[in-house]
Amino acid sequence: MTKACITAASIFAASAAFAETINFDSDSPGALPAGWEQGVTGKGSPKWAVRADPGAPSKPNVLEQSGSGTFPWCVLRKTSIENGFVEVRFKALSGSEDQAGGVVWRWKDGNNYYVARANALENNVSLYHTTNGRRNTIKYVDAPVAKNAWHTLRVEFSGKRIKVALDGKTYIEQEDAHMTGAGAVGLWDGVRRLQLRFSVA
Repeated sequence: MTKACITAASIFAASAAFAETINFDSDSPGALPAGWEQGVTGKGSPKWAVRADPGAPSKPNVLEQSGSGTFPWCVLRKTSIENGFVEVRFKALSGSEDQAGGVVWRWKDGNNYYVARANALENNVSLYHTTNGRRNTIKYVDAPVAKNAWHTLRVEFSGKRIKVALDGKTYIEQEDAHMTGAGAVGLWDGVRRLQLRFSVA
């Protein structure tokens, strides 16, 4: 199991017909926020819930993953985005296998989606496609991901083009066509706590 925080995520889709910003500041601690769905690719029992975190850059709440699982995820099901970006702020806390923060997009179901992550245990940024329940590496590169420090992970995607940036620096620019069409966006666990700001326009 891993532990970390994600403090804020912004998601933008050029083709979306609405715009909004979502955070967890008005959600009741101890419960999954309304409209979000949790699950795991593989085995395990994820547990995503809103928690108070006075150290979060955007106070007062975060979304915390305190369960366990192979690859836990939490998505906002009402989103249907093909092209746009997703951005998240996270802080890695602990973990023996991963200390990472990640985002998912073009999420079709718990076994089919893209994921990008930044890992403080390995000091790298990685891009994957998960197809039929199997995570497949597209590319990863070395990058400084300090533990117990806030980072910003951003993924831009349009057609086959994917760009992954950490703390304002682009580390991956890649073309891939494993996941096409629109899908939901959300968060991927190598993290324990997340506070999300979500905007679509």
